[in-house]
Amino acid sequence: MQATTKASATALSAEYLGKTPRKRLVRRLQLDHSQAVRHSVQGLFLALNAWIAVEFLLWVRFFESHGRTTFVERPAGVDGWLPIAGLMNLKYFLVTHRAPEIHPSAMVLAAVFLLTSLFIKKAFCSWLCPVGTISEYLWKLGRKLFHTSLTIPRWLDLPLRSLKYLLMGFFLFVVISMSAAALNSFMLTPFGIVADVKMLNFFRNLGLIGVAVLASLMLLSVIIQNFWCRFLCPYGALMGIVSTLSPIRIRRDAAACIECGKCTKACQSHLPVDQLIQIRSLECTSCMECVAVCPADHALQLAFAPRELSTASDTTTSPYTTRWRSRVLQPRAVVLALALLFFGLIGVARATGHWQTIISRDVYQQMVPHADEYEH
Repeated sequence: MQATTKASATALSAEYLGKTPRKRLVRRLQLDHSQAVRHSVQGLFLALNAWIAVEFLLWVRFFESHGRTTFVERPAGVDGWLPIAGLMNLKYFLVTHRAPEIHPSAMVLAAVFLLTSLFIKKAFCSWLCPVGTISEYLWKLGRKLFHTSLTIPRWLDLPLRSLKYLLMGFFLFVVISMSAAALNSFMLTPFGIVADVKMLNFFRNLGLIGVAVLASLMLLSVIIQNFWCRFLCPYGALMGIVSTLSPIRIRRDAAACIECGKCTKACQSHLPVDQLIQIRSLECTSCMECVAVCPADHALQLAFAPRELSTASDTTTSPYTTRWRSRVLQPRAVVLALALLFFGLIGVARATGHWQTIISRDVYQQMVPHADEYEH
């Protein structure tokens, strides 16, 4: 009786002062493992890309040395670093219904990453992308060193974010404006065949300006949170647009939320999570940082749309469990979905012979050592 009287008095006092009484916290019982799982996936995918890079370098060195070094098979996964070729080949496939002959794995990986964004929001950027992983660890290093990150004012932040969409629009315009025949002809040119080698040589032969630009990007990534991803990455911009069609989003249950604001502070994309019911923004990467810090049971989750409860259901002691049953995507489910998309499509491509570029060793021997001489 005394407890009830005290609670009523508190509510009346809050109403008299013009304040909304604070909600009672129903603390989350299950420990959150989303960030440990996500960082593990990031590490594994980064290691996979490092292994591919080493294999590709050994493959190139074999031809540059005219067979005096150890031969290894060309890792087709290197085509994942050719996003424009991937989009060009994807358009060619959609128009002609024929798989491209050159860099088909670029098309397969582009399809994997786009489907990832379609089904699991923009998870490619925060779970798989090696550049995104490096960018995240750079700003976390900066925060550890300087105890803060440089905050870009809103009047400048929004125009800067538009840069990546302008770059994306330019590349999409180039791809869309080319006919299927033109796309195929481009890929069959010497430039198209050794585009992967030219990419490698770009980083191997960085001049003073290239080093300065790369160093500047790394420095800015240390002092500004996710600088490259937020302002300059056209691939991430495309993933964001595709992700608007995803049925899975970060969703906030207003009834369960205690409005502590921790989710907004944790958001890597600087979104007002505590003011929204669902995150529709193109910038959300499904990193689940906001979910990880939320203390309230079922207040915030990566999920499908919640169930509609009847009046009878609303009077139960725990409506949140009913509302979100079978709707929430746990971290292990995210990993399973990523694995199914990644290994499933690659497996189909391998089984149908549409994974590796079929070019003879003699042709590569003629072209690889002279890759920098080819212009498009």
